[in-house]
Amino acid sequence: MKVKVGLVQDSPVFFDKPKTLDKIEALTKKYVQEGCELLVFPESFIPGYPRGFDFGAKVGSRTDEGRELYATYRKHSFSLEGPELKRLEKLARTQNVYLVIGVTEKREEHGSLFCSMLYISPSDGLLAVHRKIKPTGTERIVWAEAGAASMVTCDTRIGKLGGLICWENYMPLARMAMYRKGVELYIAPTADSRDEWTSTMQHIALEGRCFVLGCNQYYTKSMYPKAYRSLAASDPEDFCPGGSVIVSPLGKIIAGPLSGKAGLVAAELDLDEISKSKLDFDVTGHYARNDLFQYDLPNQPAMVVEKKKK
Repeated sequence: MKVKVGLVQDSPVFFDKPKTLDKIEALTKKYVQEGCELLVFPESFIPGYPRGFDFGAKVGSRTDEGRELYATYRKHSFSLEGPELKRLEKLARTQNVYLVIGVTEKREEHGSLFCSMLYISPSDGLLAVHRKIKPTGTERIVWAEAGAASMVTCDTRIGKLGGLICWENYMPLARMAMYRKGVELYIAPTADSRDEWTSTMQHIALEGRCFVLGCNQYYTKSMYPKAYRSLAASDPEDFCPGGSVIVSPLGKIIAGPLSGKAGLVAAELDLDEISKSKLDFDVTGHYARNDLFQYDLPNQPAMVVEKKKK
């Protein structure tokens, strides 16, 4: 089976959820016209990855200004109970496209935020939500940690989807949770644009014998609203140049990395390559050595099966 996938390397309208949703809709319609059946948007595309922000926090103290900034960030974050989800589900349905979108998610029952990845099907709507299980560094100030129930995978008409967000991908056992479910399209939205990140994407493809889709924003400091540019004063202007990349199950770069501009990184993938790649290495098969090693994630959900797939 062949499927055309596209990574949307672009910028949100920071701290403006309605305008960001407008932009997602416009970009989706544009890239569907280019034949994409799956579109991936970067980490925290809604309402934007808060690069350079410290939310007024340091060990032992927080500021009133930082609390106010957190409240503003939360206001513009994504709620699964709000109209924004219905809008994205309608977009996927009317454009007949799968959407995987990184959001900062707010929950109505408490004040914490999560760095989340939404899987949206054109036929079934929201299939699953992955919430980052380990925010990195100072991300821990703004994003809470999720648990095993967040380690979701989806069996769809275009293949088995799963993945992790940004530096979760450096957690070997988290990756294994995806491999054990037989993920074919491993999706890795990120805020990391280093050359080393490209190497990570290649390693995961080789290790998991899957296609890897690493998607990042293209964002410059001047794209921030003027009120927030001073928060990233020490950062360079081009502080998120992109680097989105698609890698084959043998670790070969198929498309990208795209750097220094917004755009689409796209490729037609032949899922038969996955079976061929396992001739000499299969991380959950003849290389697993279950006689030596044991792995258990008891609360990982069963793979979500799309209704039309059943």
